[in-house]
Amino acid sequence: MHDSVEPLIRHDWTRAEIEAIYYQPLLDLIFQAATIHRKFHIPGEVQVCTLLSIKTGGCPEDCAYCSQSVHHHTSVKPKPLMHKEEVLQAARNAKENGSTRFCMGAAWREVRNNRDFDRVLEMIREIRAMGLEVCCTLGMLTEEQAKRLHDAGLYAYNHNLDTSATYYGEIIHTRTYADRLRTLEHVRKAGVTVCCGGIIGMGETHDDRIDLLQTLANMPQHPESVPINALVAIEGTPLENQPPVEIWDMVRMIATARILMPTSMVRLSAGRLQYTAAEQALCFLAGANSIFSGEKLLTTPNPGVDADKALFELLGLKPRPAFKDHLPEVPA
Repeated sequence: MHDSVEPLIRHDWTRAEIEAIYYQPLLDLIFQAATIHRKFHIPGEVQVCTLLSIKTGGCPEDCAYCSQSVHHHTSVKPKPLMHKEEVLQAARNAKENGSTRFCMGAAWREVRNNRDFDRVLEMIREIRAMGLEVCCTLGMLTEEQAKRLHDAGLYAYNHNLDTSATYYGEIIHTRTYADRLRTLEHVRKAGVTVCCGGIIGMGETHDDRIDLLQTLANMPQHPESVPINALVAIEGTPLENQPPVEIWDMVRMIATARILMPTSMVRLSAGRLQYTAAEQALCFLAGANSIFSGEKLLTTPNPGVDADKALFELLGLKPRPAFKDHLPEVPA
């Protein structure tokens, strides 16, 4: 055993090392991940987040998984930016239901310096004043915009890499992998925490999944939050016929992420609705310690608040407090 946990935090993982972790027998992988998880986090403590689509549809990007792209014919109807009071009420409801992080998503390609952005900054200020961690996902950002978000009280910015650099071009043609990495640099430089993960089940290989994990784990600072999403195949998108992601693939991905990025919150994210309580319990055992709660994730269905309360009770889980340091206090 290490006297200190520090040697476990690395940013120089080799491809061979990650493959050895990822491909080990599943029960050994879960055990290794659970052991590391308990070194760095309080077992049974799970961050509860709520995600609201504050501006829906009409996005010029062509992401193959997304119902909000103008390139796809889905049932999503474009809606303008929500009124501030509606968003604030949603944040109050989320807090009442046990969420400590409130995430706002706008289907924009990039942030523009206009009245809508000013309104989002106002929302951030007021939701932050409620004692909630505020997260946004608004597309690409400049350095100056990231700073304005930070100054308004933004705690986290979500900008997923989605998949490996190699497979990315199969999924999105309207922006590059480098564009995504640049936005993440701007967020980091502004002092906002980074929420960055990916989606599995889009037709990628295990190699692509390992590449994605290597990119995340070898960043100069690990993302504070790493969402692992299972594709929700939406009618009208190019990926509508993809088969559901097997729970074993989800567990393998979560466990490997936990081992590579010990201090990060690993979020069991989209696609959770299809998994039973027992399957979700395996994900928590393997190191997931963050979920989205609430009926919808942007436009896709998600377990309701009551279902999650019952799940927490069943498994003896408790919500993680807001603004908590990443490492628990080590008992003397």
